[in-house]
Amino acid sequence: MILSGREIHKRLGQEIIIDPFRPEQLNPNSYNLRLHNKLLSYTSSQLDMKIDNPSREIIIPPEGLLLKPGRLYLGRTIEYTETHGAVPMLEGRSSVGRLGLFIHVTAGFGDVGFKGYWTLEIFCVQPIVIYPNVEICQIYYHEISPDHEEYRSGKYQANSDIQTSMLYKDFLEKK
Repeated sequence: MILSGREIHKRLGQEIIIDPFRPEQLNPNSYNLRLHNKLLSYTSSQLDMKIDNPSREIIIPPEGLLLKPGRLYLGRTIEYTETHGAVPMLEGRSSVGRLGLFIHVTAGFGDVGFKGYWTLEIFCVQPIVIYPNVEICQIYYHEISPDHEEYRSGKYQANSDIQTSMLYKDFLEKK
C-alpha cells in the first residue's frame, strides 16, 4: 500500500523525516524534492566498476546550466530524509520527464531505515537547461510488514553530499 499525502504528513517527525519540510510540496500520495545547486560528473569517458572513478564538481548557477545528452550527472536533493516503518521510493516528476530528463537511471528504490540525501542519477535525452531549487522528483512510501530490518550499510547511509558509485567496495570485500 502506498501512503497518502495525509498519512505522510501524519507520520512526519516519527517514521518519516523530511528536512526542510514545506507543506506546498506535499502531494496527494507523494512529496516533491528539490535539486541542490551542486552536481558531480565523472571525468573519464570510460568507467570501471572496480575503482573509485574520479569526478569533478559543477555548480548550477541561478541562471541555469545546460546539460548535454550522453553524459551522466550526479545531483542530490536539498531535502534530507529518514524513513522508518516504510519503504521510500523516488520517481521523477511527470513535468520533468516530459522534457526528457531522467532523475534516476536505476536507483529509485530506497531501503527502510535510509537516512540522508538522495543522490540523483541525471541523464537527458536532448540538451536541457536545469536550475537549482527546482522540484525535480518526488518521494513516495510503501508500507512494509512489521517484521523487517532497517538498512545499515555503511556505503550510502547518513551521507551529507552527492555520492559516486561505491560498487568498487564490493570487489574489495571479496578479496
